[in-house]
Amino acid sequence: MSKQPTLSALFLRFLHFGMMAWGGPVAQISMIREELVGKEKWITSQKFNRALSVYQALPGPEAHEMCVYIGMEKAGRLGGFIAGLGFMLPGFLLMLAASYIYLAHGSTSLLPFFIGMTPAVSALIVRAVHRIGGHILISRGHWIAAIAAFMLTSIGSHFLYVLILCGAFLMAWQKDSLLPAYMLLSLGSALACIFSFFSLFIPDVSSTLSFNPSSLSLLYDGLKAGLLSFGGAYTALPFLKENMVGFYSAIDDQVFTDAIAITSILPAPLLIIGTFLGYMADGLEGALIVTFGIFAPAFLFTLLGHNAIERVINNTKLHSFLDGISAGVIGLFAYTALTLLTGTLQNTTSFCLFAVALVGFYLTNSKYATPCIMLFFAVIGRLFSSNLS
Repeated sequence: MSKQPTLSALFLRFLHFGMMAWGGPVAQISMIREELVGKEKWITSQKFNRALSVYQALPGPEAHEMCVYIGMEKAGRLGGFIAGLGFMLPGFLLMLAASYIYLAHGSTSLLPFFIGMTPAVSALIVRAVHRIGGHILISRGHWIAAIAAFMLTSIGSHFLYVLILCGAFLMAWQKDSLLPAYMLLSLGSALACIFSFFSLFIPDVSSTLSFNPSSLSLLYDGLKAGLLSFGGAYTALPFLKENMVGFYSAIDDQVFTDAIAITSILPAPLLIIGTFLGYMADGLEGALIVTFGIFAPAFLFTLLGHNAIERVINNTKLHSFLDGISAGVIGLFAYTALTLLTGTLQNTTSFCLFAVALVGFYLTNSKYATPCIMLFFAVIGRLFSSNLS
């Protein structure tokens, strides 16, 4: 293990991570793992993987929660708070600036940068899935769990069911009970298919009401996204869309789509999208309230529940179960990467930009590679937007 950092050094370390946090939670977790596990030895690989599996099953942005967890491991509760604050601060400030520009000038002022950077963001995520998977998928059982998670997620199975199934499968697998393990996975998969089939007949009920924002309503929207988004940051997007699109006069489907695009190219936790939506609803005050509602639970889960989380992580009887969840997380990440790719690579030009960016990410391991590649593709998008769109 490395030496104990000072609080100022801890804040600067995670502030640096926040400034480099392109590509959403998959890429962010990969970056944190590479630096703090691979290079600086702040935490062991096994403990990192198991902590990630626990946070993947808890609500909230998992990359941010991992920062709070590691900060608390190094310097107690104050260290956890400082680490989490440092990680989210750059993205929060950048999103405030982007929100102001968007509200003042519309999406046309930012769209040229999106065109070039979006394929590069997709390439970063693909590289991150490969990098994380290389550390977690260390046996055939892990690979089977990851593939099963990918397939079950693709048919609409709930992530929590998928992760529990993967954990139970690997527990049986590592006890050399291969036949029971395969039978368990087969039965669980069959049940998932049946549930997914019947869910097609459940009507989608949504409201078309619209009302003016209030501090309490915005706080509620933020807390709902922060407390009910089990499975990581991506699962919070439906809550935000359901609660805010059409309910606030300034937020419609196009604004929500633009919010996702802006968030995808900023170095920030994915749920910083709440800052943008809050700003659209009620300016700076709205941005602050929604951001607080989303991220407060992510801080509190670790700062108040650290001992309970540690007991789960350190329980040797649960290690194979947590390892199975980790493998399942890779399947979820891979499915997320695929869905983002299908939405991004709409033509030959975007595919070529993606391919060039992907080669760039594979050829260099420099810590400055990500911002340099992103800046390069932003410039490409700005200069040639009329030809690329």
